[in-house]
Amino acid sequence: MKAVLPALTLAAALWLAAARPALAQGAPSAAPTPTLEQRVAGLEAYVANSDPGRALAGANGAAPAGLTMATVGVPGPGHNGWMMTAAALVLFMTLPGLALSYGGLVRRKNVLSVLAQCFGIAGLVTILWWAVGYSLVFAPGRPWLGDLRYAMLRHVGAAPNGAYAFWVSQSVFSMFELMFAIITPAIIIGATAERMRFAAVLGFVGLWMFLVFFPIMHMVWGEDGAMNGLNNARAVIKSVDFAGGMVVHMTSGWSSLVLCMMLGRREGYGREKMPPHSMVLCMTGTAMLWVGWYGFNAGSALGADGIAANAFLTTTLAAAVGSSAWAAAEWMQSGKSSVLGFCSGAIGGLVVVAPACGYVDATGAIVIGLAGGILPYFAVVKLKAALGYDDALDAFGVHAIGGVAGVLLTGILARVEVNPRLGAHLGGIVGRTLWIEQIKGIAVTMAIAIAGSFIAGFIVRILIGLRPTQDLEALGLDLSEHGEEGYIL
Repeated sequence: MKAVLPALTLAAALWLAAARPALAQGAPSAAPTPTLEQRVAGLEAYVANSDPGRALAGANGAAPAGLTMATVGVPGPGHNGWMMTAAALVLFMTLPGLALSYGGLVRRKNVLSVLAQCFGIAGLVTILWWAVGYSLVFAPGRPWLGDLRYAMLRHVGAAPNGAYAFWVSQSVFSMFELMFAIITPAIIIGATAERMRFAAVLGFVGLWMFLVFFPIMHMVWGEDGAMNGLNNARAVIKSVDFAGGMVVHMTSGWSSLVLCMMLGRREGYGREKMPPHSMVLCMTGTAMLWVGWYGFNAGSALGADGIAANAFLTTTLAAAVGSSAWAAAEWMQSGKSSVLGFCSGAIGGLVVVAPACGYVDATGAIVIGLAGGILPYFAVVKLKAALGYDDALDAFGVHAIGGVAGVLLTGILARVEVNPRLGAHLGGIVGRTLWIEQIKGIAVTMAIAIAGSFIAGFIVRILIGLRPTQDLEALGLDLSEHGEEGYIL
């Protein structure tokens, strides 16, 4: 520490010297200046990804009138750089990761329809996010939805929004969260693949974002959200969700079940085989999803800090264990472990660890990985066969069942020692009754996802129809919807 302090002191002095003209411009000549200790404390806050404003506070907890510091209200280059990288990784999960993974699992005549739906959703959701989505989610307002102060991304610039991240530009934060908004409805198309019109997909997603996604995202992650137990002391339900167990996987998974049941089965389902047309594409896309998931999970720390490092570690363990557990379950049942099983198990482990990755230790991640490999396996192999619904690419079995398991296990395995932020409002229930709050969050998320998806699906079915005709479905959605073929043989 003795060797580090002189370097920090010198860095603080150089930083202040560079910033002094900007600070002095328009300020009274008698305005107080930060002490050396305060400047060093500001740099330490940057290293720790914590509030730089506290460095100005005096003995009474308040900063002297007029006192400012260059480290307050500006982005930190390292944290900003990591979050831009994380945002790109999460987009990489949808385009090309999910597109290729899903595209490989459908029949050859429908591969382009999956790619088109992923692209179409990315464009539509981005426009909605710019117009009102970001504001409805991350502006304060009501416990279930924000107001419109950030509509069209007004006032969303380089300065951080301290309600969410002290060292990340709000513009970067908004783009990072946009990538979650893009991938969530894209997951749903796995349940409806090969039998839903392109216009119907976009119509459903447009309504679904307002009926399901924006409210749930605000309730769980908004600063005054009703289910944001981590940051909102007045939250009605004190649940936690680090990287999207409720926000992403439960909303998309339960909506998948509703929509695939409204659509009905694919023509020939149960009478003819419908194998994946390319497991090579599926495995390639799954590998991309795993890589991108580091941005998804570790990026949710909103900075390059120790919590992000923990999420990186737990994500890796859960994915590896989930992949192995699913393959082992297949081997015990049939004597073979398939590539599809390895891929499905990896995604299952990643889904289940998403809400927990920043709150659990390595042992917790192993437990979660086992759950991620085994529980979705039985949902896909046993439950779907027993109930007879046509979840084409197992979006419900993996994301809904995995999401519920992950949220519940977060309540059981979360530790304040792993993430001290849990102690701010939840110290009395972590390791005790947090799992009860998680169950409440699960129930509310399920109710909103199911009801909102039914309403959106019903409206689209009335206005434009959900499915193509039998002849067009038999021809394939690539030609009937897009006039193209994935392969010219």
